[in-house]
Amino acid sequence: MIKAKKSLGQNFLIDKNVIDRIIKTVPITNREILEVGPGTGNLTKEILRSNPSKIYLIEKDIFLAESLKEIINEKVTIFNDDILKFDENSLSKNKIIVFGNLPYNISTEILTSWITNLKNDYWFSDLILMFQKEVADRIIAQFNTSAYGRLSILANWRLNINKICDISPESFSPRPKIQSTLIHFTPKKNYIEIKDPINLEKITRIFFSHRRKMLKKPFNQIFNGNTDLLKKFNFDLNLRPQNLDFDTYYNLTIEYEKLRS
Repeated sequence: MIKAKKSLGQNFLIDKNVIDRIIKTVPITNREILEVGPGTGNLTKEILRSNPSKIYLIEKDIFLAESLKEIINEKVTIFNDDILKFDENSLSKNKIIVFGNLPYNISTEILTSWITNLKNDYWFSDLILMFQKEVADRIIAQFNTSAYGRLSILANWRLNINKICDISPESFSPRPKIQSTLIHFTPKKNYIEIKDPINLEKITRIFFSHRRKMLKKPFNQIFNGNTDLLKKFNFDLNLRPQNLDFDTYYNLTIEYEKLRS
């Protein structure tokens, strides 16, 4: 019997109803698939039944990577690798559908890395990813809500976001102590162009480091009280960071880049 490793944040999906729900999110017949963290292969087997043209598996645990060879066929390629160090652009010239029951301890880091490393074109057509519910709530949050923050703003910059469903702890082995949420991401065709997403991360980090404070302090820290910029954006410095919408943060980042150029 395969035992999950806490050090790798492993919780294996065992609920067939949930697996069926995941599989039906998008048509996958004759498509190239990337599965991150396939674990014991329960989802992998169902993906194969839907007849994809190719499936790439990235599994960090060497023991699990070896055990997955039992279900391998000519369509399956297994990488015993760390997803955070893996170059997804090297897999295919075609756009890939990505499935992932992401380890809770690195799920935010994975999503952030994929977004900040995006080129003008996208290497994927769909991301169907599972997160800890608390993280998912921050991803899908809208402005003027308590969960809205850096992760919401970064994710919404390049991605359309659709919550599929919440998933109970009973759907996994071992059972996690918290609920999970399945989210479907697709590429945004139209988005505000930022030269370097690291600057967006910097802007939001400074603003949300004092999320209960008014905007005056972070605005002055970044823009030195620039009155022309304040007039251009026409927002009240007595507001709080969660009161500014997505586009305002993207446009503030552009202004920051102009000042630094």
